[in-house]
Amino acid sequence: MKDGAPFQVVLFDSTSAALLAEKLLKQGGLPYKVIPVPRDISSDCGVCIRFPSEKREQVEAALAAGRVSFREIRAL
Repeated sequence: MKDGAPFQVVLFDSTSAALLAEKLLKQGGLPYKVIPVPRDISSDCGVCIRFPSEKREQVEAALAAGRVSFREIRAL
């Protein structure tokens, strides 16, 4: 992880998983933005969710509670 990175992204294997994650984060009142996967990151899905790094624990908890599978979370 990049120390001090202001944002992190959740990478998904499918667009449907990304859309479900978006719904859960919205319901939870968490800040996020759906963005295209950055060029330097490979993923099977073309979109990812960016969120402030300080919200990582809450984002992971929301995804786990909603049983959303994701590939990984990476710092930008």
